[in-house]
Amino acid sequence: MDIYKLATRALHGLDPEDAHAATILALKSGLGPQSSYDPLELTVEFPCTGGGVSARNCVGLAAGFDKNADVPLAMSRAGFGFVECGTVTPLPQEGNPRPRLFRLSEDEAVINRMGFNNKGLDVFAGHLERYVGRVSRPVLGANIGANKDATDRMADYVTGLKRLWGLSSYFTANISSPNTPGLRALQGKSHLDELLAQIAATRADLVRVTGQNYPIFLKIAPDLTEDEIADTVQSTMTHGLDALIVSNTTIERAETLQSAQKAETGGLSGAPLFALSTAALRTARQVSEGRLLLIGAGGIASGADAYVKIRAGASAVQLYSAMVFKGPGLVDEIKRDLVDLLLRDGFTHVSQAVGADA
Repeated sequence: MDIYKLATRALHGLDPEDAHAATILALKSGLGPQSSYDPLELTVEFPCTGGGVSARNCVGLAAGFDKNADVPLAMSRAGFGFVECGTVTPLPQEGNPRPRLFRLSEDEAVINRMGFNNKGLDVFAGHLERYVGRVSRPVLGANIGANKDATDRMADYVTGLKRLWGLSSYFTANISSPNTPGLRALQGKSHLDELLAQIAATRADLVRVTGQNYPIFLKIAPDLTEDEIADTVQSTMTHGLDALIVSNTTIERAETLQSAQKAETGGLSGAPLFALSTAALRTARQVSEGRLLLIGAGGIASGADAYVKIRAGASAVQLYSAMVFKGPGLVDEIKRDLVDLLLRDGFTHVSQAVGADA
């Protein structure tokens, strides 16, 4: 067993949130793993009109791990092709009372009701400014959200976009966390159209002023109906956003869960989310007819899991919860297994397998 798996096991002796804080501190101190395995078969492009970003591999770190953009370079060095930081809100907020993070070890799952705890846009932006102009700058996404007490939550997304423009490789609008009361209402068609129209108008203004454009993604819940997913896909394409991330955590609880903490409120992630999030991904692929880039997230814990997401329609994947149980070395395991699976099936590049089962 390598040192990082031993460290992961040792951290399970701590409260989950304390273990996470210790992990971030260790990474800030330079104690994280380093990977040099980036096969050409796994490169990915996130295009947008007049811009875009190239990632050295299609396995990304999901938002939630690095809320304040403290360690994006460390996670890039660990092997992730792109690192999504946040969720960040315009103003700092404490989030929900502790305890608010729970390991369901028997289920290889996590429940969180963090509530967008973060240090706010100014701190987040200050951290991103370290990487401007650096050759070693990671492909870094900013996941933006709304403050719990905001009087105009849509305006918070506009504020985030404006404040971080030029500092991030891409942006994700998170409207699907179950831990901010009422936030998921933004996924309703009328609210979503209004929000995406504001984001699109803001982007157009920023492009005109700066001459720079960046991909903008939308992160959705896995609990949407097929009709709701179809409406979301249509709105996303109508307003010119560049991709959907499918999906966020779920509020559903499968009867198969074994952990004593399975009834805790919050969003469930990890292995039990895999089937539900993959079904939502397949629906998004079908209704978009391959015209919208999709990123698969939810329950990925192996190269085989990632490959299922890719064949279902994902051009790239993201993970987080599986590292709680398998350690940071998992990302290289996934990449190696993905390459083996691609070559087994006669593909020479991951893009050739996207939607193969759709």
